[in-house]
Amino acid sequence: MFLIQILNCFNQSVKTLIENAIHYAFYNGQITITFYSKDGHLILSVEDDGIGISYEEQERIFERFYRVDKARSRNSGGNGLGLAIVNDYSKLLGGKVEIDSFPGMGAKFIVTLPLS
Repeated sequence: MFLIQILNCFNQSVKTLIENAIHYAFYNGQITITFYSKDGHLILSVEDDGIGISYEEQERIFERFYRVDKARSRNSGGNGLGLAIVNDYSKLLGGKVEIDSFPGMGAKFIVTLPLS
């Protein structure tokens, strides 16, 4: 039962990150999804070539109900909970989520989880 809960948390995180990449990527843009293991950790990264996220917004991006400027998204639906949930699930599973982004150069979200 516990393994099923872990898989559900991980699946929801992957789904959220991919949906966000689709929403914020440029039209006909590229999204890269990478899974690999390194030093006893599972690494998942989801990267888009879209609008990017400013440093000021990166400081708040994992807060509940915080949303990047609606006008910058092609599809501005959502309630601002997705990345907060990804962050909570990552911590629950003993890991972390990080962002690497610059305005106009896309965004890369990296989830690191222990394999043990």
